[in-house]
Amino acid sequence: MYDAVIIGGGVTGCMIARELSRYDIKVILLEKEEDVACGTSKANSAVIHAGFDAKPGTWKAKMNVRGNVLFPGICDELDVPYINNGSLVVAVEDGEIKILEKLLNQGRVNGVPGLEIIGHDELMKMEPNLNTKVKAALYAPTAGIVCPYEFTIALAENAAINGVEFRFNSPVIEIAAEDGGFIVKTPHDFVKTRFVINAAGLFSDEISKMAGAEEYTITPRKGEYLIFDKKFGSLIKKVIFPTPSEISKGILVCPTVDGNIFIGPNSNDIRDKTDVGVTREGIEEIIEGGKKLVPELPLSGVITSFAGLRAVSNTNDFIIEASRKVKGFVNVGGIQSPGFTSAPAIAETVIEILKEEGMDLREKPGFVPTRPRKYRFREMDNLTRQKLIEENPAFGHVICRCETVTEAEIVDAIRRPLGAKSLDGIKRRTRAGMGRCQGGFCSSRVLSILARELKIDPLQVTKCGPGSEILKGGYKEFIAEKDMDEYLNTVEVESLSWKGGATNAL
Repeated sequence: MYDAVIIGGGVTGCMIARELSRYDIKVILLEKEEDVACGTSKANSAVIHAGFDAKPGTWKAKMNVRGNVLFPGICDELDVPYINNGSLVVAVEDGEIKILEKLLNQGRVNGVPGLEIIGHDELMKMEPNLNTKVKAALYAPTAGIVCPYEFTIALAENAAINGVEFRFNSPVIEIAAEDGGFIVKTPHDFVKTRFVINAAGLFSDEISKMAGAEEYTITPRKGEYLIFDKKFGSLIKKVIFPTPSEISKGILVCPTVDGNIFIGPNSNDIRDKTDVGVTREGIEEIIEGGKKLVPELPLSGVITSFAGLRAVSNTNDFIIEASRKVKGFVNVGGIQSPGFTSAPAIAETVIEILKEEGMDLREKPGFVPTRPRKYRFREMDNLTRQKLIEENPAFGHVICRCETVTEAEIVDAIRRPLGAKSLDGIKRRTRAGMGRCQGGFCSSRVLSILARELKIDPLQVTKCGPGSEILKGGYKEFIAEKDMDEYLNTVEVESLSWKGGATNAL
C-alpha cells in the first residue's frame, strides 16, 4: 500500500514527487513513457517568467510569481544551470505601448518586482540587434532561463534518492476506488494507494474522468521552434517577447543556458495529443515572427526544429484541487504556460491540499536536498580537465565533438539514479547529439556504450523506449546471401563512378 501515487513524470509530477520525498510516506510515480521529461517538459521555451502576463487572482498569477522566487534556490541545490537574464516585451508600433502599460500595471498587482518601461535608445543599448523600429519595451529583471529537461531530471533524481519509486512504460488504464483508497492499474501490474495525484499533463482530463472525478477538457496547443548553432549565441542576451495576443505570449527570440538561441513558438490548437510534427507553414510563421524582433536572424545557422504541446484547459487556468466527488483524488491539470515556472509553487500547494485531505505528513529525518555531482566537461578549464583524465581516462575520450561530451559523462548518465536507458535519455542528460551535426557522428558510439553498460544486445538499444530500436540487424537479414556478392559488386561499381574515384566509399 502506497500513501500516494503520482501519475505523470513531467516537471509538475517530478516537483510534487520531490516535495513529498521530504516526508515519511511511501510514494510512487507512474509514467507512460520510458523516462521523465518526455512530453511538454522537454519541449518548451524554458523561460522562468516574471509573472506579469497572468490575470490577477488566477492560479497562473499566484503560482508564477511564487515559482519565480523559488526557482533559483532549487536550481542551486540540484546543480542545474540557471541564468537570471531578464526579459523584454517589445513594442514595434506606437499602438502597442498601451499593451505594455497594461502589462506593467498587471504585473505590479501580481507582485512582480522591478518592472519598468524603457525607451528606444536604452533598449538598443541593451540589445543592439533588435529591430531598429522598436518604440519601447517592458523590462522584467526577475525573468530567467533554465534547461527544462535537466531541471525535471534533477528533481526526479533527488526524489529517487529520498525514496520515491519510479515506474516507467506504465500508462494508467484503470483507477478503481477500494477500501478508502484506490487500485491504479497499468498494462503490467497494479498499485494500491490512499491518494492519487493526477499530474498527467495533456491526458489529465482523461485520468480525472477515469477516476470518476470532475470532468474538464484539455486541448493540445502546438508550438514549433527553430534552434540556431552556438556560434550565433551572442545575437541576443535577454528573453525577447513581442506584445502578446489573447492566447499566446507570442513568437519570441531567446537564448538558452547552453549557448544557443531559438525562435518560437507559434500557437495552434489541434486535436491529436501526440502530434509533435513540424510543418512548413509553422516554420515560415515563426521565422516571420522572429524577424519582427531581430531582423538579421542567421537562418543558415539553424541546426534543428521541434514542436511541443501545451495542455490548455477549458477553464484557461490551472486546475489545482482535491476532487469533491472522489475522496483522495487530487487534480493538477491544465498546466500550460507559465506552468514550468509555477511548478515549485504548485507542489507547495499540493502539499497543503493533501494535509487538508487527511494525509499525515511528518518530515523525514535525513532528507537529502542535493543530487550526485554533475560533470560538464565542456565548461571546465584545461587544468581541471587534465586532473579528471588522470583520475578517469574515460574523460579523455570525447564521444560528442559538437558538445564536447566525454565517455565518462555518458557512463555517469547511465549509472545515475534513474539513469538513461536510451539515446534520447543520454541526450537529455549530457547533450550528446544536440550539437551542429545532431548526432550524426556520435550516435553509434553512444549506442555502443549503452549496450555495454546496460549489458544488452545492441539490437535492443532504443531511441526513446520500446518500439524505437535503432538497429534491425545485419546485411544478411535484409539481403539474401546468394545476392550479397552481386550487391557488393554493384556498390563498388557505383563508388568508382563518383567524382575522384572514391573506391573506399563502401
